Amino acid sequence: MPAAVLDVMRAIEKMDDDGVKTVYVWLSNRFHGIIPQVSWDDIEEEEPDAFDLEMIQEIENNTDCNEYVADDDMFARLLADR
Repeated sequence: MPAAVLDVMRAIEKMDDDGVKTVYVWLSNRFHGIIPQVSWDDIEEEEPDAFDLEMIQEIENNTDCNEYVADDDMFARLLADR
């Protein structure tokens, strides 16, 4: 997996709901046809399964997963990989 993808995933993990919504709207507009055009409210929230909980624990305990990437840097890295 490219480093930029990991950076994006790490950034999204640290964002609040509004930040994630901003990224989602940008991606769905930018990649129209690849990402289904649904509203944010159409996405159902699900409880984390055992794998998700294990991944969350790893993120909380692994200092390598705690790098903050600002929104501007994240978008610059995404655009650089195109």
